[in-house]
Amino acid sequence: MEMKSRGIRRSSLSPYLLFLVLLVSLSKASPSSSNGELPPPGVVSRIAFGSCSNQSAPQVHESIYFFQIITGSTVFSVTNICYRCNYRFLQSIWDAVLDFDPQVFIWLGDNIYGDNKRPFRIMGKERTIGPWKNVPRFFPSTEEEMRRRYLLAKGNPGYSNLRQTAQVIGTWDDHDYGLNDAGKEFSKKEINQRLLLDFLDEAEDSPRRRQDGVYTSYIFGPSGKQIKIILLDTRYHRDPLFSDGTILGDSQWQWLENELYGPESEITIIASSIQVVSNLSAITSPLFYPESWGRFPKERKRLYKLVKDSKAELNFHLFGVLMRSGIFFISGDVHFGEITRYDCGEQYPLYDITSSGLTQAIEKVVPKLFAFLVRAIAWWTPSTMRVYSSECRYRSCTYAQPNFGAIQIIWDEVPQRIRVEVRDSNGDPATAIDILLSDLQSIDTNKIIGRPMKYEHHCLLESELPCFWRHSFAFIVFASSAGLLLAMILLAYTIASASKKFLLKFKID
Repeated sequence: MEMKSRGIRRSSLSPYLLFLVLLVSLSKASPSSSNGELPPPGVVSRIAFGSCSNQSAPQVHESIYFFQIITGSTVFSVTNICYRCNYRFLQSIWDAVLDFDPQVFIWLGDNIYGDNKRPFRIMGKERTIGPWKNVPRFFPSTEEEMRRRYLLAKGNPGYSNLRQTAQVIGTWDDHDYGLNDAGKEFSKKEINQRLLLDFLDEAEDSPRRRQDGVYTSYIFGPSGKQIKIILLDTRYHRDPLFSDGTILGDSQWQWLENELYGPESEITIIASSIQVVSNLSAITSPLFYPESWGRFPKERKRLYKLVKDSKAELNFHLFGVLMRSGIFFISGDVHFGEITRYDCGEQYPLYDITSSGLTQAIEKVVPKLFAFLVRAIAWWTPSTMRVYSSECRYRSCTYAQPNFGAIQIIWDEVPQRIRVEVRDSNGDPATAIDILLSDLQSIDTNKIIGRPMKYEHHCLLESELPCFWRHSFAFIVFASSAGLLLAMILLAYTIASASKKFLLKFKID
């Protein structure tokens, strides 16, 4: 009788409903991507990401970077020699990435440095910096030169090994887009889009080759352990800086909305080439204006609202479960690594893990003697969004040497946990944090929701800081520069005085 009743219940199911359930199950069992290629099957638990990789930059011996060979009246830099003899620089950061053994590697932009730059010139016919600048410092390369630089990057031994062991996906930023800080006005974006997709081994029939922009998404893992990775394009449709216009453009916004309102996944990683949570330009101006979503306040507000709405939307048509949860951001661009967090107005904290760069880092462009000064300035510079923890290597919880991002999802623990790290070229964590997956999936796990604390850490925007605090970076830089200049003057004066006394004594004797 029991068997018969079960048979009746099965036969009474609508064939259409059975087909729909089967279709959903199959789509979850087989990882898929928007470009039609299947990512590696099985559970994904290790993801690496990085940005800002100069195809010609050495890391094993940094002194080589500054070495020049002088032959007659012609000066050949190591970069030019590299192109002439097709020599591949060794970059130790790739060994650290390989040791992490990621299943997926995500490029976050500046995958090569495809543009060119003129030297600093304050005076003369071609002035590239200062208020009297009359020539842009950066200018684009030819298509052939861009192709050569991509081939050089792709042929790097460490990166070549990574391509054999991990699925490589990615987006672009300004230098591989073709021009520093460029947006929708850049005339070579269609050509360079094709070159980027060739570098990423994108299929010839991929939708990314037909659309305006390189945005796309991927789904990895089986049902119950799915990870969705959304790659944004912050260049192709971006309005001019200081305009507070659009970053993504109408078509990409519509696509992103469809992606976030699509089938649920346990984790959703939104990859942006520029920082989402942190707004460095608010605290480093007027000296520097790093790009970020914070420079387009309306766009960032729209992004936060879309993320919030997609969390709360319920998918009642089949299972009645939350459609989108477990969202966090990853970003690059700024030549240092940090972890930031935004709390206000969201149902759970929004994290942004920034890793920058694989070869390009702030401390690499200053003499080692002054590295402590860079760290001191980073420590004293205010940050309302940065995550501070005991695991940070420096008190500022920023890391300005070559680095990459590492994400580990510990699926088998109870509760499940996400470990996010910024790792150095030896593979050691420079800053890290553990996030419970449940804290990114439940509504109202954010502890400060409903509390009227505008000045709460991770809540106050950098642009809302008091004036003196907001511009303390500029004050510190000016004070440090003045102090160094004064010290050099005093040293020169001391040496001159001592020399004068010595000469007088020598004459008397």
